[in-house]
Amino acid sequence: MDLYTLVKVAHIIGAAVLFGTGAGIAFFMLMAHRTRDPTLVAHTAQIVVVADTIFTASAVVAQPLTGGTLAHLAGFPMFSGWIGLSLILYGVTGAFWLPVVWIQIRLRDLARAAARAGRPLPPAYFRLFRVWFVFGFPAFFAMLGIIWLMVAKPTF
Repeated sequence: MDLYTLVKVAHIIGAAVLFGTGAGIAFFMLMAHRTRDPTLVAHTAQIVVVADTIFTASAVVAQPLTGGTLAHLAGFPMFSGWIGLSLILYGVTGAFWLPVVWIQIRLRDLARAAARAGRPLPPAYFRLFRVWFVFGFPAFFAMLGIIWLMVAKPTF
């Protein structure tokens, strides 16, 4: 297997991890949230924080490295055309993902405190959850755009 193919496989796996982990995290957090059970929410949020730390953060670092290597090996200009647009969308995704990581940690902590006290989830939890939920949409659609650009490689 040549270097280009090896790096391309790593890049595709990274994209799948980013998209799949993001979709999975959103699903499990939403399902836990719907129960309004502080213990379940705290447990799910803890798993989500770990998954984001291990999988999403690793892929976030790997994607620009593998993408940059692919662009270099293929002779594509790095900051123009579909690659430049992909980088802009990647920045959009990151701008929404970074606050979401902090929000997930805060949601976990609020749910833990409520569970320990035997109380329902506090209003602060619900305010943060709404922000978390809304921030997922631009990140999700930006990732869809990046994947489309990776596959279609349109000319501008």
